[in-house]
Amino acid sequence: MAKTSASTAAPWAPWNEAEMSADFFQFQPFNLPPEAEALREEVRGFVAKELNERPLSELGHTWSGSDPEFSRKMGEKGWIGMTWPKKYGGHERSFFERYVVLEEMLAADAPVASHWIADRQSGPLLLRFGTEEQRCEHLPAITRGERFFCIGMSEPNSGSDLASVRTKAERVEGGYKVNGRKIWTSGAHRAHYMIATLRTDSKPEDRHGGLTQFLVDLKTPGIHISPIEDLSRRSHFNEVLFEDVFLPETARVGNEGDGWMQVTSELAFERSGPERFLSCYPLFKELIREIGSDGDRMQRVAIGRLTARLVTLRRMSISVAGMLNDGANPALEAAVVKDQGAIFEQNLPNVARALVDLAPTVEGQSPYQEILGTLLQAVPSFSLRGGTREILRGIIARGLGLR
Repeated sequence: MAKTSASTAAPWAPWNEAEMSADFFQFQPFNLPPEAEALREEVRGFVAKELNERPLSELGHTWSGSDPEFSRKMGEKGWIGMTWPKKYGGHERSFFERYVVLEEMLAADAPVASHWIADRQSGPLLLRFGTEEQRCEHLPAITRGERFFCIGMSEPNSGSDLASVRTKAERVEGGYKVNGRKIWTSGAHRAHYMIATLRTDSKPEDRHGGLTQFLVDLKTPGIHISPIEDLSRRSHFNEVLFEDVFLPETARVGNEGDGWMQVTSELAFERSGPERFLSCYPLFKELIREIGSDGDRMQRVAIGRLTARLVTLRRMSISVAGMLNDGANPALEAAVVKDQGAIFEQNLPNVARALVDLAPTVEGQSPYQEILGTLLQAVPSFSLRGGTREILRGIIARGLGLR
């Protein structure tokens, strides 16, 4: 080794926006219950078996790595839609048990991207706001690991201002005609459906009130998906063009004009999970392995500080899981976890480079170098996904009554 010196609301009930306001952060302490910890060993055994012979080129992709067959096997184990009602294919397990599964998958660098969006937010959105027909049609297929979703929020020239969405859904006989485009749409090239936020009313005085969400079959005529290559030469996100796309009335999710309220509740799910600070965890494990037991003082202090931050973020995230388990709305706390988690993740590869004198590579020299090389190209985007740092801090300031 080379070195250089509580609420009682149902889990799918709509949140009251007034509940998002708080005088301080509510990170109440929660401990994972015995049944959740008992599940951990089963999950570890599963990933050890399924990922035993993975090539180095697949390391470091964390929850953006995709393997539909792996997702199907997770569905067979009952690890997708874990908290959802059994009538929709779910398993009615606790958010704590779901947390353990997510944590172990992230720690193992498992390729979960195929089902990730549907499990994390599209399914819960349909549970809250979808029709019974939409739930019965899509949720069981999601839990089986057979139906994949993507998110249609971001658009060209809109930045992080979701209220500036311009893709229009105009009323026509029997439904809506859609024209416009979405961009940075993760996984659209492998997804079956998109939850798209579209503009149904263009009144300039009420940008928020004119948004509506739709359930879009990506095989619909007029939809064109173009993968976008990133610095690592991977194409995990896309531009999606809508040209006179017809969506039936039954494709609408919730009421017309309720899209802003729905999408903000959806984003709370996107921001609250352990993926917001564990995307770089495989690198952390390899860093500790490279340093070993003979690390110098600088290395030991750095590892100690990273560990303290990681443990703190984990406790905060488990608290969010506890609030979700109690039916509360942790939107503010989720924003804090996402903001601080992105800082941790973006710093970790640079700390690793300062501690260990091994060059990053994508040529498969060692697991450490492969993961470091992959993540160095990916981490600049970590403060963008799920809301930019500026947007998140605005949410936090508003929640604390500072703006």
